[in-house]
Amino acid sequence: MILQARLRTRVTALVSGHLLRVSCFKESYSTFSSHITPQIQQHAIPSNFVKWSSLGFCRTSRFATGFAPLQQKPLESILDIERAKTKSPEELASIWDDYHLGRGHIGTSMKAKLYNLLKQRATDCQYFVIPLWKGSGYTTMFVQVKIPHILFTGLEDYKARGTQASPYLTVCHYDDFAETKDLVLIRGDVVLPNTLVDSEAEWLIETTQSFYLNDVRYKLVERFNKQTRDFEFNDVLRALDMPIL
Repeated sequence: MILQARLRTRVTALVSGHLLRVSCFKESYSTFSSHITPQIQQHAIPSNFVKWSSLGFCRTSRFATGFAPLQQKPLESILDIERAKTKSPEELASIWDDYHLGRGHIGTSMKAKLYNLLKQRATDCQYFVIPLWKGSGYTTMFVQVKIPHILFTGLEDYKARGTQASPYLTVCHYDDFAETKDLVLIRGDVVLPNTLVDSEAEWLIETTQSFYLNDVRYKLVERFNKQTRDFEFNDVLRALDMPIL
């Protein structure tokens, strides 16, 4: 408890407002504090919001401390595995994407080679922050990549609640067809739909992948996790071609 309070204190000394969304399965939501309803902040990131030395704790803290591990919904409860085996990678990816349309979930996929790179890099660098444009300003999402899961919550909510912060979006990866079809299926669920729409959740998933899979962008992830005092949020904005306010 002392450590958690200390971490929250260090984060609270950080910024003045930011946010996010994506998930795995409704069954997994119960592992988080379901009674929390974060207040969405839409303040623009100030121009001097560039030093993140107080986020150095990220290298050792656990995003979901105090919660049971996410329970990944079995793939066979979503997909007919035997029929899926008869489909080409392209057909299976299309079926997976179409299945999730209009169901309140995000369905996508990636090549096994990219998934293995994501897993390798996430082992070394679990945390990052991503700006999400909301209205007239940014909300900043705090991201933990712990394969097969990715969790997103609002940075402001994490500052206020620490490990009790509820995720806005969770993502699960299924590597059942990685060897046979060079395909990893990805499912995202918005836990708090009042904070994110599907298009925002999809953008967050794709953007997170880009920072972990692109060699140039990954240098920012490494800096955030390993050289926190040198990390500048404006570099993330520039990488995303977002205005520096």
